[in-house]
Amino acid sequence: MTKLVETIAKSLVDHPDQVIVTEKDDRQGSILQLRVAGDDMGKVIGKQGRIARALRTVVKAAATREKKKVIVEIISEEEFEEENGGGEALENGVN
Repeated sequence: MTKLVETIAKSLVDHPDQVIVTEKDDRQGSILQLRVAGDDMGKVIGKQGRIARALRTVVKAAATREKKKVIVEIISEEEFEEENGGGEALENGVN
């Protein structure tokens, strides 16, 4: 699932090298966090959230085939740094 989200996101943004997808397991299913550069947020979300909705629809369809529940969260690098307490940005997507 992470590769699917990463491939779609990289095709949409101006800075594909800054696209990072991480997966967290939750009791409800998996959460995929899509992180993009701050100036690429609009490209990933789209007008009135249409692109984000389409991305979530594709992921949901793929997850349904595998009988899984997957949630896609879209966050900017700045939001990720605030959420994780500081200026440690992940450069290669590994915790």
